[in-house]
Amino acid sequence: MVATKTGELRALFLSLDRDADGRISAEELRGCMRATLSEDVPAEEAKALVASAAVDGDGLLCEAEFLELAQQAAWTGDADADEENDELRIRALREAFGIYEVEGQGCITPASLGRMLGRLGAERGTGECRAMISQFDLDGDGVLSFDEFKIMMS
Repeated sequence: MVATKTGELRALFLSLDRDADGRISAEELRGCMRATLSEDVPAEEAKALVASAAVDGDGLLCEAEFLELAQQAAWTGDADADEENDELRIRALREAFGIYEVEGQGCITPASLGRMLGRLGAERGTGECRAMISQFDLDGDGVLSFDEFKIMMS
C-alpha cells in the first residue's frame, strides 16, 4: 500500500512540476490547486507551505521534500478525508497521464513516453519505451490506457 501511494505521489509531483525542472515552486502548487480543486490559494500561503517543507531553504520542493510533506499530511488526515484524498489522487494521476499522453490519443504510446522522458533528462529509445510499456500493457495493444497507467504508478 505504501508503494501505491508513493507511485501516485510521484505522479502528482511530475504533474505539478510544470517546467520539468525537478522542483515545485509555490506558483506551480497554486496553479495545480486552482485547476484541480477550483481553489485559489493566496500566494503568501503557498509560499509559506513550500518554505515550511523545503529543508534546503531554496523555496522550492524537490521530490523528496514533496513526498515528506504529503506523508505528513496523510498522517494528520481523518477517515472523511480518505475519500477526498482518493479523488485527488485520481485527478493527479489523470493530470500526470495527460502529460505523458501528448498525442491526444487517450493513451501513452512509445513515442509519447520517449518524448516525455527526454524532457525529464532520461532519454530512452523507442525499443526501450516499448519494453517499458509492455510490462504494464494488460490488453497487449502496445500502448498504456489510463487504467494501465494507474497500475504502473502503483
